[in-house]
Amino acid sequence: MAHTDKKAILNQGVIIFAFLAVLTALEFFIAIATSAIMLLIIIALVKAGLVGYYYMHIYRLNLEDGGGHESYAYKTGTNRIGLWLFLLSDGFVFAGLAVARFNLLGLTRPHLNQTLGLFVTAVLLISSFFMNRAEVSMEHGDRRGFIIGISLTLILGIGFLLGVVGVEWPAAIREGVRPSSGAAGAIFFMMTGMHAFHVLTGVIFLSIVLRNGARGVYSGEKHWAVEASAVYWHFVDVVWIFFYPALYLVGVLAG
Repeated sequence: MAHTDKKAILNQGVIIFAFLAVLTALEFFIAIATSAIMLLIIIALVKAGLVGYYYMHIYRLNLEDGGGHESYAYKTGTNRIGLWLFLLSDGFVFAGLAVARFNLLGLTRPHLNQTLGLFVTAVLLISSFFMNRAEVSMEHGDRRGFIIGISLTLILGIGFLLGVVGVEWPAAIREGVRPSSGAAGAIFFMMTGMHAFHVLTGVIFLSIVLRNGARGVYSGEKHWAVEASAVYWHFVDVVWIFFYPALYLVGVLAG
């Protein structure tokens, strides 16, 4: 189940993160300079594809189970399918919120702090980078690397929550964007609130996995919980990849 070259996989994670960083900066400047909505959509799809394939490693759904029904490999394979089915169903909830956003607001967007939006987006992308390193480290039996990576992921995840709930929400309210102020406020707080709830559950999930990993519960060959927590965390990142431009970049400011 483990990759044969840990260094190569970690380097791959660095390359993917570099692409994500460049694409995020690109979409930010595109939104400022033009209103090229199709370009923003394409960039979001490319970013989601990179995270889904390389960080969430969806290709593993096609891996051979490598044993009978009682083997750990077979159980992990079926667990992967179950997890992805859950994420698919959860994805429909977020997709519904995105559809509601464009149905109610069209090509307008609420008054939000662009710099803060870019900052919290960067924090979440960096957290996915460290989560990938934590998973790869455990997959290769490097418990110290795992603990460092997942601890940094937790810190950044909490930072994202504080940025959105503790800073962005009050700032939005000061700009007149309130849950009761109209469609823009309702959509903003619903989308960010639902996403923040998933980040919070991810933080709890990672905290449990960190505790168990520090206690030696997982090994290079048996670490499904680590993989599952990583895939879930990257899923939350993918959702924000679409929510960020939908809330902060697409359209003109509402009147």
